[in-house]
Amino acid sequence: MTSEVAAAPADSYAQNARYRRSWYWYDWANSAYVTTTATVLLGPYLTSVAKEAACPELAEGAKCLTNLSVLGVPVDPGSLVPYTVTAATILSAIVLIFVGAIADRSPRPARLLGGFAWVGSLAASLMFFLVGSNWQLGVGLMIVAAICLGSAQVVYDATLCRIASPDERDAVSSRGWALGYLGGGLLLALNLALVTLKPFGLDTETAVRISLLSAGLWWALFTIIPVKGMWDLRGVERPVVAREAGVVGGSVRQLWDTFRELRAFPQTMLFLLAYLFFNDGIQTVIGASSLYGAEELQLEQEQLIATILVVQFVAFGGALLFGRLAARIGAWRSVLLSLVLWTVTVALAFLVPEKAFYPFLALGVLIGIVLGGSQALSRSLFSQLIPRNREAEFFSLYQAMERGTSWFGTLTFGLVHQLTHSYRWAIIALVVFFVLGGVLLARVDVRKGILDAGNEVPRVV
Repeated sequence: MTSEVAAAPADSYAQNARYRRSWYWYDWANSAYVTTTATVLLGPYLTSVAKEAACPELAEGAKCLTNLSVLGVPVDPGSLVPYTVTAATILSAIVLIFVGAIADRSPRPARLLGGFAWVGSLAASLMFFLVGSNWQLGVGLMIVAAICLGSAQVVYDATLCRIASPDERDAVSSRGWALGYLGGGLLLALNLALVTLKPFGLDTETAVRISLLSAGLWWALFTIIPVKGMWDLRGVERPVVAREAGVVGGSVRQLWDTFRELRAFPQTMLFLLAYLFFNDGIQTVIGASSLYGAEELQLEQEQLIATILVVQFVAFGGALLFGRLAARIGAWRSVLLSLVLWTVTVALAFLVPEKAFYPFLALGVLIGIVLGGSQALSRSLFSQLIPRNREAEFFSLYQAMERGTSWFGTLTFGLVHQLTHSYRWAIIALVVFFVLGGVLLARVDVRKGILDAGNEVPRVV
């Protein structure tokens, strides 16, 4: 079955192209939180807070063998962060489905984008008050920020289909990711200086807390640019009957229709299944990298931040590089190539010796090269496989798939650590996600999927 919705005329894309410059800035805004807080600082810091609660008299460098009690369930302090990510991703997978249906019916998507982003940035800023052994506050704020981050991303990703033609989306998506890595890297560089130099007599804990606050404020302030710049970008015009159903009621009805109609797009479904696995591997590696470096490799906080900083700036070039590669061989083949490189990277991470900073840094460079390309091109490739005027609904499924097994990746990582007390076996277990994702992606007939969705086939598929 082919979608009855025709592709937008070229003049519509040309008219909406003026929103691109503002659109790029949201990648700049939220990447600071993703990099400074979610990737680098919060994992090790919240783990240290959890260890303080479970083992207050623990000697430096010793392993805490006392469990926390979370709703009566014993939890290893070293596994608290992966388990928290698991809870956040499961909740997000449920919430984002409804967010997508509402977003497509919202008259001003930019207003919805700002609402989610500013609630998330408030939660991120409140992490400044995470002190002592109050790990419960960190868990709660981490979950709220994660849900809001994903909700805003659904609205943001959906607008890509309105501001760029099929032939332009790989490049536009790649530029957005590249700017995000640049912005995230800039703030991370400032925080590296703060944590390393500790000016004004700051201790390490206070420097980390100030860095967490800076990421929340950065996210909030720079979100103003895309919200104001895209304020006039209107949502999808719905039929009178759909409008009379209201935003929430009509959204639930449309959501049900989306699930029923998804069966008419088998290639889109297959891509989502592939993405569910390989993106889980990517997100788990990103989220666990600083924890792996700190706990397993015994690297210093400054070394971890420096490595992630290198990843950010290399990823800026990597996103642009893969954008150009996609123009030559297509986004599908480019993403498959990136998955091969991801598999190699995880296997090499298992072999890095303890306290070996430079091999860890080399892996960071390799990750930076493939990170931006795999994420940016997955976004633009999926945008080709969805029917027009249903972008947010389908991107909510895309984000839900991101979280659909991310709970399984982090749960696997946490369980393997709890059973073996080793992050090495936990990291190598993630190879299976890249292999399964790659096998499924290789079976996607992209050209057929684009035609099934009623979209224009780009010059290079």
